[in-house]
Amino acid sequence: MSAFARLSAALRSDALSGSLLIAAALVALIWANSPLSASYESLRSFHFGPAALHLDLSVQSWAADGLLAVFFFIVGNELKQELVHGELRDPRRAVLPIVAALGGVLIPALLFLAVNVRSGGDAIGGWGIPMATDIAFAVAVLAVAGRGLPGSLRTFLLTLATVDDLAAVIVIAVAYTSGLSLTALGLAAAGLAVFGYLQSGRGPAVRRVRAAVPGPLPYVLLAPAVWALMHASGIHATIAGVAMGLLMRTTVREGESVSPSHRAEELLRPVSAGLALPVFALVSAGIPLHGAGGFWTSTITWGVVAGLIGGKILGILGGAWLTARFTSAHLGPRLGWADIAAVGILGGIGFTVSLLIAELSYSGAPDLTHARGAVLLASAIASLLAVVVLRRRSAHHLGARPAG
Repeated sequence: MSAFARLSAALRSDALSGSLLIAAALVALIWANSPLSASYESLRSFHFGPAALHLDLSVQSWAADGLLAVFFFIVGNELKQELVHGELRDPRRAVLPIVAALGGVLIPALLFLAVNVRSGGDAIGGWGIPMATDIAFAVAVLAVAGRGLPGSLRTFLLTLATVDDLAAVIVIAVAYTSGLSLTALGLAAAGLAVFGYLQSGRGPAVRRVRAAVPGPLPYVLLAPAVWALMHASGIHATIAGVAMGLLMRTTVREGESVSPSHRAEELLRPVSAGLALPVFALVSAGIPLHGAGGFWTSTITWGVVAGLIGGKILGILGGAWLTARFTSAHLGPRLGWADIAAVGILGGIGFTVSLLIAELSYSGAPDLTHARGAVLLASAIASLLAVVVLRRRSAHHLGARPAG
């Protein structure tokens, strides 16, 4: 096996990719608060790209909107496999993480409003900040600290966090975006329809396309176009990655050794783990901690912390438990409610979308500084709590395995 093949195989490990992501985030945080902070800001604010296509973006935007779309494609593709062949084939199991995600969106927003309602003014505008879970960081913490946990818990987290992010993006489009382009959105939807039709592998049009342009070239051309149109629509462009992942075909047709879904995952997972996620963390996690006077007395700070820590646990665990209590939905055979509570804690890791909503909510210091610092504080607390709980649950599951 070549060195490149060994590296690619290693990068398919959630534990290694998670460690790289967390390490890159720590480097960014130290760099942004060091005497070299000016160089960090220069790096992530550097712009490049075709201005004619409205893609003259900063390095930070390219990472959050572009590179992260690769990771979201992997997530969508993995969910599609679970929906067709895995845990989520049973609607009674699939409904639990979906309802849990919706609870984890609603309760944090209500808690933020409860803390800030008396402040009035611009403070209540940040109600959407604690709604979103950062799926990349949450999966990283789960991979590093929860090695003995059932694989179905990871599926639960992926489903929950994807629905969570979709809900947050809808909130951004409805409540925080004034420049939504329906034309670009319609063209992106048309591109996705073509993508799905080509993935089906059926029909004379698909056969003609394959005869004229063999191999993956049609997707190589179509995927960036769909992403660019989604970006131009005003909706977070990573949604294009999720959508294309969910459209991947997971079955094997005549003449194929593996499905397109499997081929894409084999090719792109090392790219996501070794490039997309670490670079995203490096240019996104560097939040300056200076200039946050009044941070500890700000209702914005405590609204975000209460929403991400308390609200996520209550919403996720409560939503899942109530659904199981009053419907036929149920947990997987190896999962317990303590495992779902651990996912609720992981849900408090809000980063990318939370920071985006913070910037859309507040025009500048001190409110924006307090909101960004609160997201960082809550995410750090949630990560540490999750590590403790996940290790206990890992020990429990490992001890529960039958000998031999």
